Amino acid sequence: MSLTDIFSEIAKYQCRLVEITGGEPLLQPDTPKLIHRLIKKGFEVMLETNGTFDTSNVDKRTMKIIDIKCPSSNESDKNNFINLKRLTTNDQIKFVIGTREDFEYAKNILETYRPKLPIGNILFSPVFNILSGEELAKWILEENLNVRLQLQLHKFIWPNKDRGV
Repeated sequence: MSLTDIFSEIAKYQCRLVEITGGEPLLQPDTPKLIHRLIKKGFEVMLETNGTFDTSNVDKRTMKIIDIKCPSSNESDKNNFINLKRLTTNDQIKFVIGTREDFEYAKNILETYRPKLPIGNILFSPVFNILSGEELAKWILEENLNVRLQLQLHKFIWPNKDRGV
């Protein structure tokens, strides 16, 4: 979509919050320009990114949600940890956890980058149909981690669809 088309689509809704997600939105070279224009027009903007692309060119007023890939994703070697040094207190980091190894990996990242992490905005999410929310909650409580459990609500609301309605 062109930027004009995107703004036309957004205008149909009575909402001042826009979340840019995707696959990976930073694959599109104009995403930072779109974010800047949205903010300039008074929108609150959230960017959900897989954490592999450099976020330094993203407007600092954007709430970034950075996904840190864990070992069971077979993508953990692609994490760009420099992005963690750019986080603000408004940003979030998310770990999608499928195994105990993933949980330990996430704990290690928290210990390694602790001074730069947005305390209160660290999300642990179980891989749907692989790890139960109950099991992950138990691990979080046993380890006394200052993180939030996040469930993929769309999978509960629309269980047989890839997307909502």
